[in-house]
Amino acid sequence: MLRFLTKSDYLLRETMLGLQRGGWMNWAAVSTVTVLLFLFGMSLQASWQFESLLNQFGSQLEVSVYLDTGIEASALKSAIETFPEVTRVVAISKEEAWQTLVSEMGLSDIQGATQQLNGNPLVDELKVQARSSDEVPLLAQKLTAVQGVDEVLYVDEAVKRIAQLNQGLNWLSFGITSVLTLTAIAVITTTIRLIVMARRREIEVMQLVGATSTWIYLPFILQGIAFGVVGALIAWGLIGGVQQFLAQLLAQQPDFIQFLADGLQLSSEKIVLLPLILLGLGSSVGLMGSLFAVRKFAVR
Repeated sequence: MLRFLTKSDYLLRETMLGLQRGGWMNWAAVSTVTVLLFLFGMSLQASWQFESLLNQFGSQLEVSVYLDTGIEASALKSAIETFPEVTRVVAISKEEAWQTLVSEMGLSDIQGATQQLNGNPLVDELKVQARSSDEVPLLAQKLTAVQGVDEVLYVDEAVKRIAQLNQGLNWLSFGITSVLTLTAIAVITTTIRLIVMARRREIEVMQLVGATSTWIYLPFILQGIAFGVVGALIAWGLIGGVQQFLAQLLAQQPDFIQFLADGLQLSSEKIVLLPLILLGLGSSVGLMGSLFAVRKFAVR
């Protein structure tokens, strides 16, 4: 235990000494990682929120199922409710549909309109609500195959647009993250190399007394990881501040905006997952940058 504590104390002191000698380059590395993780965290969170919001809208895209003449909606409602893609089924009789249509047309004499058309020309209808937007096309195909169904209508173009928007956001996030990750690794590599070069005489002395490369360069690797961790913590704080500001701003908006704000809320699992992902990515970027920096010196 004493030996472990002694080694830990040495690594901590050497890591802090290296950070102190880094000077303004430390801030360059930390700020680059912070920008990377802030944009990555915002895009990831926006992707989660956008997906949740689109699913919320998508689940409200009702599939209209028109039945054959003489088939009652109540007869098929229970069977369709058992479909795994379905969250709700509303049965509309042709009498209810006819009364709604006549009312929307501004006609007050329902019986007169019915007599002119020789009866109610409509059929029973089912309003089927899908669980998510991705399941709407599959659900429509299954409903078409149900005996007694004459026609199935849904907003196919809207469903396609939802999928395209979600995919586009994911690709944009991936591109920005890739570029900034390479930039952060390059800055950390340069920073660590400058620190190593500033301490090259100490390193030469340690090599002469028999210190291994791992023991010599491990503090520099820990410095790179420290850059990533500090950047992740700062980015997490900035993301939290932005979210709180937006929440207060949306709280003052009309009811429709409030509905959108409710759809943007993240689940408790994702709230906990976001800082863990930031810490993991920040540590990985710092580790890669420091490994690239010391590899050149360690192999000599």
